[in-house]
Amino acid sequence: MGGGLGRVDAAEVKRHGRHYTPVGLAEFLAESVARNMSGLDVVRVLDPACGDGELLFAAARVVGRLWAGVAVELTGYDLDGEAVRLAEKRARESGLGGSWHEGDFIVEAAGLEPDSFDVIITNPPYVRTQQLGAEAARVLAGGFNLVGRIDLTHPFVGSFPRLLRAGGVMGLLCSNRFLSTRAGANVRSLFDGDLHPIELYDLGDTRLFSAAVLPAIVIASRTESSGRCRFATAYRDEGAVVTSDVSLFEALRADADSVIEHGGKAVAVQVGELADRADSTEPWRLRRRGDWLERVNAATWRTFGQVAKIRVGIKTTADAVFIREEWDGVEPELVLPLVTHEDVQAWRVGTPRASVLYPYDLGRDRRTLLDMAEYPGAMAYLNSHAERLKGRKYVRDAGREWYEIWVPQRPGRWVGAKIVFPDISERGRFAYDRSGAVVNGDCYWISVADIGDERVAYLMLGVANSALGLRFYDEVCGNRLYSGRRRWITQYVQRFPLPDPETAAAAELVEAVRELVAGGGAAEVIDRLVEKAFGLS
Repeated sequence: MGGGLGRVDAAEVKRHGRHYTPVGLAEFLAESVARNMSGLDVVRVLDPACGDGELLFAAARVVGRLWAGVAVELTGYDLDGEAVRLAEKRARESGLGGSWHEGDFIVEAAGLEPDSFDVIITNPPYVRTQQLGAEAARVLAGGFNLVGRIDLTHPFVGSFPRLLRAGGVMGLLCSNRFLSTRAGANVRSLFDGDLHPIELYDLGDTRLFSAAVLPAIVIASRTESSGRCRFATAYRDEGAVVTSDVSLFEALRADADSVIEHGGKAVAVQVGELADRADSTEPWRLRRRGDWLERVNAATWRTFGQVAKIRVGIKTTADAVFIREEWDGVEPELVLPLVTHEDVQAWRVGTPRASVLYPYDLGRDRRTLLDMAEYPGAMAYLNSHAERLKGRKYVRDAGREWYEIWVPQRPGRWVGAKIVFPDISERGRFAYDRSGAVVNGDCYWISVADIGDERVAYLMLGVANSALGLRFYDEVCGNRLYSGRRRWITQYVQRFPLPDPETAAAAELVEAVRELVAGGGAAEVIDRLVEKAFGLS
C-alpha cells in the first residue's frame, strides 16, 4: 500500500497487513515495471490495495519521465476510505485525476472487464488466514483452491491474469516468505500459468520498511518471456568489506555482485537468475553465475533426507508446567535433561540448563504412557496444574490423557546418539549428542540409529557446519531472516548434500569431525576437507 507507515499503530499494521511503501522503493518498483513495457499511447494502471496512492503516483512519474506524451489512467482500490480520499486529493492536486474506489478488491475484481489494464502495481496487505478468521479463510481457500497456510497475496495475485491485457506487466511488492516456504507454493504456482516472472528481487533484511518486513519484488508479464528471469538478492553481511559506493537500488540493477553500505551496514548484493525448478513446491532460488551448484549436485551421493528422518523436538504446549530447571517432589526417573537452542553449538551439545517431566516409557520406540499411579509425586505436581492442562482441549480430543505432552516424539530414540541443531541460527550449528537428553521444539534432531552408519552422521555434521553448507543453504533454500539468521527446518535440511562416504577424502573428513566431537581437532580444516570430499578443491 502506498504512503507513510506512521499513520497507523502497530496493532493495526499486524491486523490489516498495512506496510506502506517508502517513496524510494515505490520508484524502484515503478521503474522495474516500466523497463518491461513499451509502445503504448495510454497506460492503464491499477493498484488494488492503493493506500494513499504512492505506487500509482510513482508509476505516473516514471512514465512521464521515460515517455513524453504518453497518458496515464490510474485506478485504485482500498478498504481504507480515509486513505482512498487522500489518494484522490493528491491525484486531483497533481492533475492526474483517476478512478478511486473504497471497497474490497477481492470481491470487486469479478465485476471488472477482462484485459482492463496494461499495468498492475501493488503492495497487497500481508494478512495470514489466522488473522482473517476461520470463515473468511474458508471462503478464500475454496474460491482460490488454496491449501495449507495462506495470506492475502495469493487471492490478490490470482485475480491479475484475467485483468491484465496480453503483454501487460505486473509489479508485485510483498513479503519474501513466498520465495522459499512450503506455504508459499500457493503463490509460486501462479507464476507457472499466465504470469511469467521476468525480474525478481529479494530485498531481505535491508530494512526498507520501518516495520519488521522482509520484502520481495516480482515483475511478471502476461506474455511469456523467451529469456530467463533475472534475480538479485540483498542481505546484511556484518563481516563483509564494502566494494562499491553505489546505492542499494543501483547495486540491484548492476550486472555483478557487490557489497555496499546501506543504513550504516554492509549489505551483500548477489546477482544471477531464477534457477530452474521442477514444480511450484520447490523454493525459488538464485542461480549464481558459474556451475558451482551443478558440481556439488554431480558429486552428491545422497541427501540428508534420503539417509534419515529429520524430526522436530518435543512440544509440550504447557512449557511452564513441563519444563523447569529445578524439581522438588517429582520422581527423578521422570525428569530428563532437555536440550534447547541455547545449549547447541557446532559439533557438541553443552550441559542442558533445563529438564522436562517426561511421562513416557523410554524402553518403547512408540509413545507409551507410563502408569502414573506408580509416580505419586509426579501426579501430585500435575494435579496442582490440572486446570491449565485440562484446558488443552486438543489433547483430550486426540484421545490423550490430560497430563500428556502434545508432541513426545520417539521415546526409545532419546537414549541413543543423535544429531541436534537449532531451528534458527546464523549458520549451521549441528552437534553430536550422546547424553540421552530430550530435544526441545526449538531444535531438530536426527537419530544416528536411523542413519545406520556413524560415518555418515559425521559427514552430515561436517557438511552442515561448513562454508559449503552455508552457501548451499543460501542458493537452494534461501529463507533468510533479519541480521543474517536462517531457518533450519526439515524442508531445507533434507536437501543438504552428502559426498560418497567410501572415498578417501570423505574418510579424512570423518576423522576430522570425530576429533571435533570428542573435544579436540581444529574446525579450521573442515571447510577445506568438505570441498575436497565434493571434488571442488
